[in-house]
Amino acid sequence: MAKKYAFLFPGQGAQEQGMMKDVCESFPAARSVLDAVSSITGKDMVKLLWETEQSELSRSDNSQLAITTASLAVCGVLKEKGIVPAAAMGFSLGEFPALCVSGVLSFEDVIRVVQVRGKIMQKVCEDIATANAGHAPGMSAIIGLPPEKVLEICSGLKDVYAANLNSPKQTVISGTADGLAAAEKAATEAGARRAIRLSVAGPFHSPLMQKAADEFEKAIAEVAFNDPEIDLFSNVTGGKVTKGSDAKKNAVLHLTHPVQWMSEEKVLGDSITADTANEWTILEPGVGKVLSGLWRDSGFGDKWTCAPVNSAESINGVL
Repeated sequence: MAKKYAFLFPGQGAQEQGMMKDVCESFPAARSVLDAVSSITGKDMVKLLWETEQSELSRSDNSQLAITTASLAVCGVLKEKGIVPAAAMGFSLGEFPALCVSGVLSFEDVIRVVQVRGKIMQKVCEDIATANAGHAPGMSAIIGLPPEKVLEICSGLKDVYAANLNSPKQTVISGTADGLAAAEKAATEAGARRAIRLSVAGPFHSPLMQKAADEFEKAIAEVAFNDPEIDLFSNVTGGKVTKGSDAKKNAVLHLTHPVQWMSEEKVLGDSITADTANEWTILEPGVGKVLSGLWRDSGFGDKWTCAPVNSAESINGVL
């Protein structure tokens, strides 16, 4: 049987000091990606990824560029070894390296787009925090309730939204401080095991990020989005993307609409199941292993495991 690969790219929050250091020391192709990003952005990516303290690295204008670079560094090594994706999707920010490996955005364009996206989101989040000192909007993870119940709770409350439909066991919500508190209380009363307030800079993937979406739309107006060359999946629709023009629209909607991760997993899983002529391998190139865990809970994890690829050892394990 022929072998095919699906790449699942992690999103913001996966960053950690020292990420990809051993990969770059073991594989020159990875280090060349860091050098290329440094040249494009004027930012020292070695210093950002390996030497920056966690608090500074977690800023949107730093973390988004760092995580994207880390994912593409792994992809550079895999490509050199003949491993390229036949399908790609990314969680939140992870959608941008997916746009790159699918041919929708060039390497240089995706780096420039992610850099400006991070700057816009950081500024908007700072403005939100200033305007709501001590009472800023944010996000919470609701654990142990089905997503349908979380959606129902949010629909009956003001200024709180389902933001990340992660798994049958976990949904992340975004909202104002009051909206989050009300939803957390309602979810706990409905049987949720936990409601965890997240350490994030703003209410991502909700209408409260509309200002960022408006600015980002202007920023990418002249950027060319090509039709994808492989199967590509969208957080916004939960399904396949076949046109570059749709990918561009979704990149803007992405900031204010929920991440339909469970739907994407199902579409990918169904297409893999239907493809009896090929043997599939699912990889998570980049920092962390969150998506591998979500894939395990997707209903397809028993047939095809998702392997994190985030170290020299793990890269050697898939070669």
